[in-house]
Order: sequence, then structure tokens, then C-alpha cells
Amino acid sequence: MQRVILFGSAFRAIVAGSAGRHAHYFLCTRHESVSRTQIRKHSQDQPTNYTGHFSFYSLPHRTLINVSGEDMNSFLQGIITNDTALLAEDALRAMYAHMLNVQGRTLYDIIIYSLKGNPNGLNGVLLECDSIVQESIMRLLKVYKIRRKVNISLCPSLSLWALLPRNKDAVLGKSKPEVTAAEKVLVLEKDPRTELMGWRMITSCQDNLHEIVSACQQGNTEEYHRHRYEIGLPEGVRDFPPGEALPLESNLVYMQGISFSKGCYIGQELTARTHHTGVIRKRLMPVTMSAPAENLDHGAALETEGGKPAGKYRAGIDRLGLGLIRLAHAKESLKLKSSDNTTVTLQATVPDWWPKNSEDK
Repeated sequence: MQRVILFGSAFRAIVAGSAGRHAHYFLCTRHESVSRTQIRKHSQDQPTNYTGHFSFYSLPHRTLINVSGEDMNSFLQGIITNDTALLAEDALRAMYAHMLNVQGRTLYDIIIYSLKGNPNGLNGVLLECDSIVQESIMRLLKVYKIRRKVNISLCPSLSLWALLPRNKDAVLGKSKPEVTAAEKVLVLEKDPRTELMGWRMITSCQDNLHEIVSACQQGNTEEYHRHRYEIGLPEGVRDFPPGEALPLESNLVYMQGISFSKGCYIGQELTARTHHTGVIRKRLMPVTMSAPAENLDHGAALETEGGKPAGKYRAGIDRLGLGLIRLAHAKESLKLKSSDNTTVTLQATVPDWWPKNSEDK
């Protein structure tokens, strides 16, 4: 009887046209528990316009690393939060994950792309990470490699692109970029974190994307970051300070970035214990601010109007950003001191791509 009720709820969400993926997630995974605080929703509604479904953005702040070899799967399985065995399934070609330290805190956020069956010469996987820490990740991978038969190398000859839908209807309609030169595309996969982040494409750095994808127009990287912060999607070391961020507070479950059924991996103990206790008191949430983010210090303390601690400001662009917010105060107006000692007000919102029942748990 309980399964019938759950299925009925998921079906109604699909008919509503806004939460099909979330309903599937509700049925198939166990959610973390969060505060029962009712938080104001963040709307992503946009006007319908199918002229040029996607904008494409170069991502020079992200680096690609090729990992291959006989022991690749077991090697990665022991150092990331997600289950690499899923990449063996033909239906899954891109996977989000974090690499943690032994205390269970996030070191690096990564996206892994399978090269299985790729005709372009590369094999194994491509690991996408923040360019700022590429040398640190390379050193860490080589430390964990030990005697495993694994090859690790940077890929400076490849370019990474984000293709973002220009309207919400294109997302809900599962629209895919129309490729006119498929032989030049190494990877074209949906962003595994949320459908609102569109598609990831990898090509040779010598190729012109205008000649590969039709009905696209190029945007600048700042617009890409503004989109991320508007929908509350963290990425890179600015949003995940290495050794500080906790993966479950950083919405790793909501971004499909963790498996609770795989074997042991570095940092698993604290993460699994937090999950099974079912208590998440803080979350990384999008915030709108009364002053530009450039005037705010990363890690600045947030307070309620009554002076109670409410979390920390993380990072942002213009008047959009992310904050680690205490859920008990998430619906309140918050404040912090800027670098010039003026008071800045903030308002947190709940992203549309979070599971619809997340605020009720």
C-alpha cells in the first residue's frame, strides 16, 4: 500500500511537468533529514523561446585529467564518494563525486566522464576538476596510486564546454544539442548534478564549437557562474574550500554525487554516520544580497536580525551567491559585515532542483 501511495505522488509530480526527476529520486534513494522549517521557494520560470535552445560557455577554470589502466575502477572506487561500478552501465556516461580527506571533509569536487567505446584513441575516464588545484589533485592521485596499474595525465589539448538551456521548457522537454560534426565530439553528456546545468561537451581545443553544434550562441564565463549562483549550484574551490566543506551539508546527495551502498572509501566513516543519524542542520543555499559579492569576505559570519549565528557566507558574483545556512533561520532575513564594515542583508532561497519534499523532512 505504501508503494502505491509513493508511486501516485511521483506520477502527479511528473504530470505537473516540474519534478519528474525529483519524484524518481524520492522513490529510488534514501534522503537525508533536514529541518522542518518552511523556506521560501526560488523560482526558475523563464519565458518560452525556442530560438537557439542552448548557449555554450568555455570553462577555462576547469581542467581535464585522463585516468586509465587495468586497475582504474578499483583505484577510483577507493577515493571518491560515488560508485564507479555504475559507469560500467551503458546508460551512465557521466558521474559527479567528491574526493574527501580522512576527516570526511571535501577536498575536491569532480565530474567523471566514461570513455568506454570512444573511437578517438583515449580510454579510461576523463576527470574534470578545478584548474586552481590541478597540481594538488595530480599529486594526490599519484600518492594513492601506489603500485596499481593506473595511468594519470593532464589533457591540455582538450577543451571543456558547458551548454546551458536558454529556457526551462527546453530542459523539461529533454532537448539535446544538435551536433552537426559528431566526429569532433569526444564527450557530450548531460550534467550529472542537475538538468538545469544542461550538457557538458569535450572537444579538441583546436575545434570551433560553432562548427560542431547548431542553434547555439556563445556566452561568457561570467554568465555561466551567474547562472550557477542563481540556481544554487556550487562548483570549485571557492564554493568548496578544501578541507572545510562537509559533503552532506554541500548537497552532495541532491547532486547525485554519493553512494551509500558502495564499499569503503577515504572519508566514508563520518559521511555515512551523518547520513544514518539523519540530521542535517546546515545546507549550502543560494542567497541574494543587498551589496555586490566583491565587497564580501569569504567565510564571513552570518547573523539573524536578532544577532543569532546563522551560518557563513561562501562565495558569489554580483548580488548572487552561496551561503552555508542554518536551516532553522533559512526563512529569515540575514546580515553580515562587508569588507568596508557596512551591514549587508541576505535572503536564502530553496533551489527548484532540490527534491520537492526536502523541506518537509
